Amino acid sequence: MAASPSTARALNDRLALRLLQDAGPLTATQLKTLTGLSRPTVADLVDRLQTGGLVHVVGEAGVRRRGPNARLYGIVADRAHLAALDVRTRSVSVVVADLLGTTLAEATLLIDGDAPGPAAERAVELLERTARAAGAARLHSVAVGAPGLIDPATRQLRDTAKLPEWHRLLVAALQQRLPATVVVENEVNLAAVAELREGAARDGDDSGDDRGAGGARGGRYEGPGRDTFVLLWLGQGIGAAVVLDGRLRRGASGGAGEIGFLPVPGTSGLPSAHGCDGGFDELACAASIDALARTHGLDPATALESGHPAFLDELAGRLALGVASVAAVLDPGRVILAGETGHRGGPDLAARVEARLATLSPMRTEVRATTLGDTAILRGALLTARDAAQEALFP
Repeated sequence: MAASPSTARALNDRLALRLLQDAGPLTATQLKTLTGLSRPTVADLVDRLQTGGLVHVVGEAGVRRRGPNARLYGIVADRAHLAALDVRTRSVSVVVADLLGTTLAEATLLIDGDAPGPAAERAVELLERTARAAGAARLHSVAVGAPGLIDPATRQLRDTAKLPEWHRLLVAALQQRLPATVVVENEVNLAAVAELREGAARDGDDSGDDRGAGGARGGRYEGPGRDTFVLLWLGQGIGAAVVLDGRLRRGASGGAGEIGFLPVPGTSGLPSAHGCDGGFDELACAASIDALARTHGLDPATALESGHPAFLDELAGRLALGVASVAAVLDPGRVILAGETGHRGGPDLAARVEARLATLSPMRTEVRATTLGDTAILRGALLTARDAAQEALFP
């Protein structure tokens, strides 16, 4: 069934806006080439987008010849302002950006020892100050990355005893005080979004699946690189994010990727419903890696960068146990090591894990180190906020 003229116009406008977002600024001729639309159709949609205040002329392209140069069209960046928050146990970091994702202001606040109410209030005030510093009179969309499970029905942080109470109070305060769309997502999932769109999932693979300019299409990412992978977060705690065919998979209860509870050999026992002691977390959390470094006579602060072969090989063997389980169930083709351990261990640790994994699993699985490091959560939150704004603003 053919689309109605109004539906066709909306689809064409959205396609053009996505291209301007991902590859712009562009001329009308470039838009015609990339969209496959006729010249009159492109001219009409450019007029509509300019009239709607979404697109404006940002310059000219080409060498001046007889007649006018081609106009370059770009997104109106200040049409909406976005914010991203990375909420940790004892701190919160904030970035405020424009619709193109350009950072306008950022700040970090340590929160340690405050009562829950004052802690949440200080975090909200930090966001408000940062927005004022960015010249953002009103935030359109805010994305919050926080540890813990997100209820798939309510999209709220689930009540978890191990998480600070101020995390939940902060989310509620943001939703009540800001005239903005507030999106909450698990921090590891946001790191995966960033690696999918801008990081370690975007480098070359052998799948031949290179679809040109990237972007989110109804919650699914389409672009160059690998769109099926697992991100393994290795820090104070352990977690994973599952991306299949360009989509985050959160699970029925929001618990997909709780790999710290995975029973593996070499631990003191078995995990339980009340804690992951005895699970993969016992082998791979930061405290365990520090203890392993000490057994090799290394300073935990520098062990991952030391190049010490015995230490790195033993650590790689531990990590490969968890990755092998993931590969056996999901066969993702690629695993990204993120968090502090993945970032500091870098390509050397990733290569050792891949080599050890090859002896444990028949599934060919690449292991890569994060390319975004400590910025992954905030970057993923900013991309999520930008997607939310675009869904509302782009027709």
